[in-house]
Amino acid sequence: MTVSTFAASSMPPAFPERAAWGTAQCLRAWQQQALEAYFGVDGQQPGPRDFLTVATPGAGKTTFALRLARELLERRIIAAITIVCPTEHLKRQWAESAARVGIKINPEYQNGDGPVGKDFHGVAVTYATVAARPALHRNRTESRKSLVIFDEVHHAGDGLSWGDAVREAFEPATRRLALSGTPFRTDINPIPFVRYEEGPDGIKRSQADYTYGYGPALADGVVRPVIFLAYAGEMRWRTRAGDEITATLGEPLTQDQTAQAWRAALDPKGDWIKQVIAAADRRLSELRRVIPDAGGLVIATDHEAARAYAKMLRAVTGQGATIVLSDDPTASKKIKAFSETDDRWMVAVRMVSEGVDIPRLCVGVYATSTSTPLFFAQAIGRFVRARRRGETASVFLPSVPTLMGHAAELEEERDHVLDRPVREDGLDDDLLAEANRRQDTPDVGEELPFETVEASATFDRVLYDGGEFGMQAQPGSAEEEEFLGIPGLLEPEQVTQLLRKRQADQMASERRRKTGDPRADRTAAEDLHALRKELNGLVNAWNHRTGQPQGVIHSQLRSACGGPPVPQASAEEIRKRIGKIREWAAKRG
Repeated sequence: MTVSTFAASSMPPAFPERAAWGTAQCLRAWQQQALEAYFGVDGQQPGPRDFLTVATPGAGKTTFALRLARELLERRIIAAITIVCPTEHLKRQWAESAARVGIKINPEYQNGDGPVGKDFHGVAVTYATVAARPALHRNRTESRKSLVIFDEVHHAGDGLSWGDAVREAFEPATRRLALSGTPFRTDINPIPFVRYEEGPDGIKRSQADYTYGYGPALADGVVRPVIFLAYAGEMRWRTRAGDEITATLGEPLTQDQTAQAWRAALDPKGDWIKQVIAAADRRLSELRRVIPDAGGLVIATDHEAARAYAKMLRAVTGQGATIVLSDDPTASKKIKAFSETDDRWMVAVRMVSEGVDIPRLCVGVYATSTSTPLFFAQAIGRFVRARRRGETASVFLPSVPTLMGHAAELEEERDHVLDRPVREDGLDDDLLAEANRRQDTPDVGEELPFETVEASATFDRVLYDGGEFGMQAQPGSAEEEEFLGIPGLLEPEQVTQLLRKRQADQMASERRRKTGDPRADRTAAEDLHALRKELNGLVNAWNHRTGQPQGVIHSQLRSACGGPPVPQASAEEIRKRIGKIREWAAKRG
């Protein structure tokens, strides 16, 4: 069976100046660089047996993998392809993408089907299918020279049994290509066929053969910048014992109080989620002025909440929302149909956390209690796929410290850490934190039974590019609308400039309201407040990027720039520290 070179030439966008060999004129620059890392700059090398590519969600890992597969087929280095995916939906998505470049993949293959038909170059299967009968897949792999593509390879480490099955099934493979947008895991199970190397600190970390992070992809215009709109609010709930507790989301709380307030916010019985969904729909309307088919996605914790959120969307928009549930056999068809229409909203439970390609998604509501960095990165990856320069993505979040930290470190590139350092006092903060919560499960669990009495939302702030902007405002207020109405087509630096102006206008308006003087403008005290807030946001982002305590970071900034502690520092002294920490971030990037 031959592969259509002409079909492969349809893969946009093109960077012809980088076409050193082959048909690379139809690849993005990073994809061409990754091919050069595999085959050599001249394209004449046979390539390694194992190759790990880490590329940010939305960058085009599928296109790169299929281009590599086509090259290996044409060179007769391989004769068959096996694609291993996390979900059933992704099998079909891979098969459709492969068909567009002349590679025929059977996405319906099951363990009881026997040999693969001659009409196909190979099959797409799930990790679970492989784990069920690894010996069968080993026999398939041994029978023909095979390339195995591991989509989101970190799933191969979901359990020791899965890892062992993947090793057994694909150890004989001629070539193995591992792909991931988020290679890190919260456990220490080694990922099969991934190379780990020990660093100077004695810790083993995964080593990618080619990495293309969110920061470079944003600079290249391959992905969209993400504006995070955080909402706080007052929550009141009744415990099993009958006690009523009130807490404000966004203020310092204990871990249990945060979990309960978070759960109350997401409860369809309260007003918080209704108000946030309404705000998100107003943001979507603004974006659809310049992106007519822009769509929105609400990521829900469970089926019951998903159905309730869909009812809210109908009440807000007058239109029904597509509901995608994990146990729905028609889920793949619903996702595909939604991607091809201009319908406004989809509500899903986990189904679209990774790998699903709906480029028109521009607005998200993170209405789930799952907060692991892996899930968060995968979820945000659904909104960053750029189609034209200037598009922005907007994601609405509860003002929860964990999520604020994930948002601040969106551009950080990570490796999978296989070992963890042990502190001399025996108290490892990370290990203690993991021991006190269940990973990869909802952080708000059934162990906290209560009844939501009241939940109301307050616009809190905007997080963007390591900075924080805005002051608290009521839903529907003019101050909130200033941020919801940010134009949908802007360059990243224009977004920053506009957010700063919005914040300045908001503070000036607040000053006029308090004094009753319509001529009153921003005061020096308000300048200091805004600068301190921006500095604290950058320090928080640097803390998540480096692991250094925030107090240490502030001390280092004082040593580098001079001046007193932040509360006594002048506006000019704080500006110097802001410039210094941005300089550190640029050097690290």
